[in-house]
Amino acid sequence: MASLLVTGGAGFIGSNFVHYWLRSHPGDSVTVLDSLTYAGNLASLEPARAEQRFRFIHGDILDRECVDRILSDHSIDTIVHLAAESHVDRSIHGPGAFIQANLVGTYTLLEAARTCWLKDGSPGNGRFHHVSTDEVYGSLGPEDPAFDEDTSYAPNSPYSASKAGSDHLVRAYHHTYGLEVTTSNCSNNYGPYQFPEKLIPLMLVNALHGRALPIYGDGMNVRDWLFVEDHCRGIEAVLLHGRSGRTYCIGGNTERTNMEIVRQLCLHLDERLGSEPSLQERFPDCPASSGSTCGELVSFVKDRPGHDRRYAIDATRIEGELGFRPVESFESGLALTIDWYLRNESWWRGIMDGSYRQWIDTNYGS
Repeated sequence: MASLLVTGGAGFIGSNFVHYWLRSHPGDSVTVLDSLTYAGNLASLEPARAEQRFRFIHGDILDRECVDRILSDHSIDTIVHLAAESHVDRSIHGPGAFIQANLVGTYTLLEAARTCWLKDGSPGNGRFHHVSTDEVYGSLGPEDPAFDEDTSYAPNSPYSASKAGSDHLVRAYHHTYGLEVTTSNCSNNYGPYQFPEKLIPLMLVNALHGRALPIYGDGMNVRDWLFVEDHCRGIEAVLLHGRSGRTYCIGGNTERTNMEIVRQLCLHLDERLGSEPSLQERFPDCPASSGSTCGELVSFVKDRPGHDRRYAIDATRIEGELGFRPVESFESGLALTIDWYLRNESWWRGIMDGSYRQWIDTNYGS
């Protein structure tokens, strides 16, 4: 029976991981530590809150006393570190928060784990798993081979630089102190519970409201897309079977341009709303509700500074060593994602109209 601490567990990937782990490992307990910043949503954890094996703690990974207390009080033997500031645009305008959360926060967790699990310098039984990003590797040209675990780091934004620094810290704590660690670098995630500032949910919500679909530059930036539950399966494989001190790249084997993503999303919405009168009634401003196409909403906007052209993941190591491969294709994952957002309108409306943030301020004073 394992006792997990999931940092950032009220966020997008974190909440999906919590639900996946509780469902797949009925003997384990899961503690979530989250400071409930703008991207942390307690409503995303609602299905788990009835579980006796689940507990939520409102706190900050920068608070060493809080982290020490959690590790001790709940006999934590596994940390899945997902807490991070992750939006590139926000890092460009305010890099300080990214350095604090992603770099100093990771250091704080590592120190707490070292103190708890390596008492008197003797080996402990804990595992620290660090979830990182393919953005630490920089940008690829059209013909360049995909990133793998041996690719040199070349971060191009304050966000990716802060994550690169945290990756190096995790590695150093393994080689210097003997802390049991693993790291995974993943490609772009999408799926349920994603904050509507990211590409797919932003375009989806905007299209439903008949708003412009803003695409940076020429729309030809390429990303490898990974359905979030497949990412959770990948983390699980690393936790259960990965070698300590090792890094694993987790990808979806699905390279798409931003323009292709938006075009496919629009076609899916055109089909759904065109054939379902109930959706037309709920979203009358969507072009598909009146027989037109969501594609007419596409607009191109000035590219953001330092916008990496292409990311791609070579997942040979995790496939060969751990037998992991994604279950969902991009087409099936996108359909599941759109279905979830259409079924859970109250979730994303609660974020966008400010009612969720008002509730957090009232109940948590943050």
